[in-house]
Amino acid sequence: MRAVEIVFVLGWVAFWLYWLVASFSMKRGRVPWSRELGIRAVIAAVVVVLIHSGAFRDHSLNTQPWRDGLGLVAFAFGLGFAVWARVNIGRNWGTPMTQKDEPELVTSGPYHLVRHPIYSGILIAGGGTAVALTWQWLIAVVLAGIYFLYSAIVEERYMTGQFPDAYPAYKRSTKMLVPFVF
Repeated sequence: MRAVEIVFVLGWVAFWLYWLVASFSMKRGRVPWSRELGIRAVIAAVVVVLIHSGAFRDHSLNTQPWRDGLGLVAFAFGLGFAVWARVNIGRNWGTPMTQKDEPELVTSGPYHLVRHPIYSGILIAGGGTAVALTWQWLIAVVLAGIYFLYSAIVEERYMTGQFPDAYPAYKRSTKMLVPFVF
């Protein structure tokens, strides 16, 4: 295993361990399981079909140093952005599509740049992983992107209902996932 691969493995493991530990400090809430379960089942089915069709077999790893560097920069930026967003949202954070009992509208820090910076950061980090290691990581990034986009749309309906005056104005002034674009 090359050093760059070890960096990615350790980076993702550290990120998800932090995420797990940080999850113990969130406010109570509820998840509409039927909705979330449906999208997860569809994504799982797509993964099974991709594995069965051989999409993950016989892939060659990148050996170009410029791709390693570019991928590592995107990876570090993406995870850093997601962690900054997680710290900024504090106890209001929850798993995708969670409806908090006492929600607060957070619009500062990375939430001033995009409405869903955690999703953006994870997707950027996944893209960096694909650039540095193998383009087949893009399959995971696309599947995560579909899930995050769906989750963002559901969450925004909930937030509009919770904050009928403030959220529509925030939505008009701040892009969903990519600053100044989308």
